[in-house]
Amino acid sequence: MSDTDDLPCQELVELVTDYLDDHLPLSTRRQFEAHLAQCSGCGAYLEQMRQTIRTMGQLLTESIEPEARDRLLEVFRDWKRRPA
Repeated sequence: MSDTDDLPCQELVELVTDYLDDHLPLSTRRQFEAHLAQCSGCGAYLEQMRQTIRTMGQLLTESIEPEARDRLLEVFRDWKRRPA
């Protein structure tokens, strides 16, 4: 972990989705990438997220049992409702 720059690890983790979707402002993207250059832990986390996206992109909706799908949606909705 590295907290020596302007972007602490915790904040980087919160920005990963926006980074992967190319939705970060240029200045934040530069901070993000500077942090990655210094922090192997966050680099590994980013690669895990990329691998998860690649793997999940191969799943078909039909392959998920209805009960599991409903539970996943419930957990996601609860997570989104939590205050930051």
